[in-house]
Amino acid sequence: MLKKLGFDFSHFRGDLFGGITAGIVALPLALAFGVSSGLGPSAGLYGAILISFFAALFGGTNTQISGPTAPMTAVSMVIIAGIVAAYEGDVNKALPAILTIFLLAGIIQIGLGLIGLGKYIRYIPYPVVSGFMTAIGVIIIITQILPSIGYYPKEDQEYVEQFKPVAEEIILENILKEEAGEGILVLENFKETIRRAELITQDQILAESQTLASQAASGINGSLKVLPRALQNINYLELILALCTILIIYLFKRITTAVPSTLVALFVVSAVAVGFNLDYRPIAKIPSGFPVINLGIFTEFSMASISPFIFTAITLALLGAIDSLLTSVVADNMTKTKHKPNKELIGQGIGNSIAALFGGIPGAGATIRTVVNINAGGKTRLSGMIAGILLLIILLGLGPIASQIPAAVLAGILITVGIGVMDYKGLKAIPYMPRQEVFVMLVVLILSSFWNLVFAVGIGLVIASLMFMKKIGDLASERSDVKSLTKEKAWPDEIDFPVNLKEEVFIKHLKGPLFFGSTSNFQELALQIPHTASTVVIRMGRMQYIDQSGLYAMEDVLVDLIGKDVKVLMVDVLEQPRYMMERIDIIPDLVPEELIFDNFKDCLIWIKDNVEDIY
Repeated sequence: MLKKLGFDFSHFRGDLFGGITAGIVALPLALAFGVSSGLGPSAGLYGAILISFFAALFGGTNTQISGPTAPMTAVSMVIIAGIVAAYEGDVNKALPAILTIFLLAGIIQIGLGLIGLGKYIRYIPYPVVSGFMTAIGVIIIITQILPSIGYYPKEDQEYVEQFKPVAEEIILENILKEEAGEGILVLENFKETIRRAELITQDQILAESQTLASQAASGINGSLKVLPRALQNINYLELILALCTILIIYLFKRITTAVPSTLVALFVVSAVAVGFNLDYRPIAKIPSGFPVINLGIFTEFSMASISPFIFTAITLALLGAIDSLLTSVVADNMTKTKHKPNKELIGQGIGNSIAALFGGIPGAGATIRTVVNINAGGKTRLSGMIAGILLLIILLGLGPIASQIPAAVLAGILITVGIGVMDYKGLKAIPYMPRQEVFVMLVVLILSSFWNLVFAVGIGLVIASLMFMKKIGDLASERSDVKSLTKEKAWPDEIDFPVNLKEEVFIKHLKGPLFFGSTSNFQELALQIPHTASTVVIRMGRMQYIDQSGLYAMEDVLVDLIGKDVKVLMVDVLEQPRYMMERIDIIPDLVPEELIFDNFKDCLIWIKDNVEDIY
C-alpha cells in the first residue's frame, strides 16, 4: 500500500537508522523547547511527533527532519505570553486561542505553497536573517538564566508582594466588568460590588500577584530587570545541574559525535539527580497516552481573541517557511538532490496545523536533525516519519520517567542551543560588510532582542528594501546622467551633429529604467538645459522600463519645457514606456507623433530642417 503511494523501501535500513538517530537527537530539544515556550514539555513533544511525521509524509524534501526549532519557539513565546496576559495569566483558558493562532500559521503555510511562493523565500535579505537568528540566540540565553539558577519570580514571596496592590485593582476591575455584563452595575448603589469585593480571598489576590510577577519577569527585558534579585537568591543545586549539562554537551563532542551530546547530558545529569534523590525541581508532568484533539479551538473560537495576533501568525508562517527551505537547501547540498519548495511548504503547513490541533507548538525543518539523519543513512521521507513514530513510542512508554527530568537540565540544553543558533559568520563579517547592511542587521538584532521579534523583522525588511531601492536608483542615475552634449560623450551616431546647432539643441540620454528611485535626477533636467536651447531631444532607446512615478516625473518635466516654448523630440521609444505614456496622453498631447522618431538619423533631419541657428 505504502509503495503504491510513492514510498521507496529500497533504502529502508538507512532510513530506519537515520530516523531513530534523528528522533533521539530531537527528544531533549523537543522537551526543552516546550518548556521554553510556556506550554510545557508535552507541547514540545507533541509538536516534534506530529510535525516530523506529517511534514515528511507530505513535504518536498526527502531527508528533512522537522519539529520545534529555536526561531519558531522564540516567536511562539511572544504569542503565548501575549495571549496568556489577555486571559489574566491563565494558560488553560488561553490555550484554545493560542492553538488557533498556531493552526492559522499552518494554514497560511499551506496557502503559500499552493500559490507557489516557495521559490521567492530566498529573496529575504541575509542581514535580516542574520540579525534575527542572533537575536533568537540572545533571547534564549538570557531568558534561560533564571531557570538555570533556580529562580522563579512567582515563588519569591517578597517580589510577589510588590504586585498585590495592582492585583487587587485588577480583581475589582473584573468584578465591575462582570456586573456591567450582567446589567446590574448601578453607579448610585455599589452594594453588590461591595458584597462581591468582600468575598475576595487572600489566595485569589496571591494568585493574581504571582501571575503579574511572572509577566513582569518574562522575556528578555523582564529577565534582565529581575536578574539582580535572582542573583541574590541562587539555588546552587539547580545551577550545578545546569552547568554540568552545559559542560557535558560541549566536552562529550570532543570524545565522539556518534552519540548526541545533548542526549548524553540529559541522561547522565537526570540519572544522577534521580539516583541520589537530590532536591531538584522537575519539569512539568508529561501526560501519558496518545495526544487528543483540543476541541476548544472550535468550541471556544473567538475572532476578537485572535485578531490582534493575525499578523504574528503570518510572521510565524513566513519564519517557518524560511527556516524549512534553508534546511532543504542544506539537505540538497549534502545529498545532491533537488527539493520541491512549494510542496515542502504544504507539508510543513499540514504538520503545523495537525500539531496545533493536538496541542503541540509549531516547528520547521531542523538543520542539525536533518544533517544527523543524512549522516546516519536516511535517504527518503520514511526517515522523518520514523523519527516521529520513535518519539511517539517514547511518549507512550517513558512519559512518567521523562517527567522526572530536572528543569535546570533543559535550561542548560537551551543555553547551548542559544549559543549555537547565533550567526557568528555574520557577526565576524561586520568589519567588512557595507555599512548599510550592518545597520540593517543591528536594527533587527536590537529590536528583536529588546522590543518585538515580529515588528523587528518587518522593520528590517522595509529598511533593507528601501536601501536596495536607493542603491538601484543611484546606479540607474549614474548610468543616466543629466548632462548636455558638450559635457557628455556623444553616442556614435551623434558624432556628425551640426556644430552650429549645439547651443540650440540639448540632448538627453536615458540609460536604464526611469522609476521612483531615479526620478529626482530626471526632474533636474529642466534646470540643466541651457537658456540657449529651443529644442530638447530625449533618447530613449536604452530605457526599457518606466513606472508610475517615472511617468509623472516625465510629465511634469515635459509640461515645464513646453510652457517655456521648448520643443521636445523623442527618439526610439521602446514598447513598455510608449504604452505607459499613451495611457496618460503624454503621447500625443505633450509629444505629438510627428516628433517621435524611430532613430536618431530621422530626428537629425528634422532638426536641420526646423531648428534655426541663433547663437
